Amino acid sequence: MERIFSGVQPSGNIHLGNYVTMKNFVKHQEDKDCFYCVVDLHSITVEQKPEELREKIIELAGLYVAIGLDPEKVTLFIQSHVPAHTELAWILQCNSYMGELNRMTQFKDKSRNNESVTNGLFTYPVLMAADILLYDTNYVPVGSDQKQHLELTRDIAIRFNNKYGKTFTVPKPLIKKQGARIMSLGDPNNKMSKSDKDKKATIYVLDDPKVIKKKIMSAKTDSDMAVRFDLENKKAISNLLTMYSEFTDYSIEDLEEKYKDEGYGTFKRELAEVVINELAPIREKYESILESGEINEILKSGAKRANKVSRKVLMAVKNKVGLVTSL
Repeated sequence: MERIFSGVQPSGNIHLGNYVTMKNFVKHQEDKDCFYCVVDLHSITVEQKPEELREKIIELAGLYVAIGLDPEKVTLFIQSHVPAHTELAWILQCNSYMGELNRMTQFKDKSRNNESVTNGLFTYPVLMAADILLYDTNYVPVGSDQKQHLELTRDIAIRFNNKYGKTFTVPKPLIKKQGARIMSLGDPNNKMSKSDKDKKATIYVLDDPKVIKKKIMSAKTDSDMAVRFDLENKKAISNLLTMYSEFTDYSIEDLEEKYKDEGYGTFKRELAEVVINELAPIREKYESILESGEINEILKSGAKRANKVSRKVLMAVKNKVGLVTSL
């Protein structure tokens, strides 16, 4: 089976935009060998509160399973539980260049307003490359903000292979052709985000049903009251239509027909029901998984397999660069 690797940072409760992406992870588990990782080492490139970080790591792992990932079909683990990630990252740093890391736009964006930034934030893309290359990954699901990092991963892999002989599988991006993009409920020009200052603009998977309904009912719309998809002139209602379609069997056209004689109030109330019904079983399963302690066993099992697979690649790399691997 072809292999997929993806990692998500434990930055707190996931929102609907994250959830739409993670739903695709569930689809991939049926015909791919999937490695899904909670990339906790990436999260400490910026300051974290230790106790909160530990909670977020387990929370994210629990949500992975709650949305439908089957531990019998996928390998789910915590990045820092597999030492090969940091070992390979160091070797790859020694085969990477300052110039190419300086060109990473995400580093520029994150460091722009800070007087000082950590070395970890600068070398973050190399650790990401190690994450991917350790598992002979064929495909990496990526969004637009990670395309540049994946290109760097490919460049590093090709450079290493040319220098030391075929070692790494060169990964390809896996881009959903017509994926829904969930935007802010307060400003549809921006993606839905945890960092949005408007607390009503973001719906979280673990939000209480009453909170979800309140957020949707207060979502920005426009004045003409027509439920019509028009990204140029009606971005806000188009965002809500996209959300509705993503969580039902209705196409955008079906929804336009369904609500052509209805106002925004009816549309929003029924959208709220759709979102609440979509998330309710996830919230219940999440609470059950964490209360039972099942997630700990899942993560232990995942780390065991990840260590076994990654060690094989790491040892090959060490041999290629001339390190002593046995005495």
